[in-house]
Amino acid sequence: MSIELLATSIADRAYERIRADIVFGRLAPRARLRLDQLTNAYGASVSTLREILSRLSSEGLVIAEGQRGFWVAPVSPAGFEDVAAMRLLLETYALPLSFTAGDLEWESRVVAAHHKLTFMERRMLAGAQEGMELWKRYDREFHQTLIEACGSQTLLDLYTGVFDQYLRYQMVAVVFRGEIAAAEHRTLLDCALTRNAELACAVLTQHVNGCVAYTLESGALT
Repeated sequence: MSIELLATSIADRAYERIRADIVFGRLAPRARLRLDQLTNAYGASVSTLREILSRLSSEGLVIAEGQRGFWVAPVSPAGFEDVAAMRLLLETYALPLSFTAGDLEWESRVVAAHHKLTFMERRMLAGAQEGMELWKRYDREFHQTLIEACGSQTLLDLYTGVFDQYLRYQMVAVVFRGEIAAAEHRTLLDCALTRNAELACAVLTQHVNGCVAYTLESGALT
């Protein structure tokens, strides 16, 4: 591997790790991101880390304050409501397109994604304390698979960024609505298989707004 490719590989891995640590709450909101500490933790140079954090700043996950350095972006009730509204805007637009264009292979991926999600939901409903990150990864996979046949890569890329911001709020607040959310996921699966986009959008709106209301009522973001 050439030096250039090795440097790119190191930078890409560091970017993915730092981004995941922010999205899944391992780097807490408002945490100071000290370059010397990040160098040791992620194995990237200071200059590479500056580029990574600047990139994450453009994604809304990091705050850059000139010469003062970098911080993990804060969370707030208003911020969660804003991100949730944007998620709904993109997802309710993409769902009908995906349901219309989706083929048998797409249906199979939707069923497989829901199966994994259901497995984790059952474990958590049974009282399991571990596995929240894996559960949310499967939740993200299910919702992304529902819309992946929409035909627009630009839309999917925008959605991924917005969903990850939404996911970060869930991880910070430790949100699990139990059987209510699981039932909504089952209905979304049924809607996909029967191509009922109108009901799917209504259930999705209830799903997201219910999560926001539950989170704000818990006071976890204040």
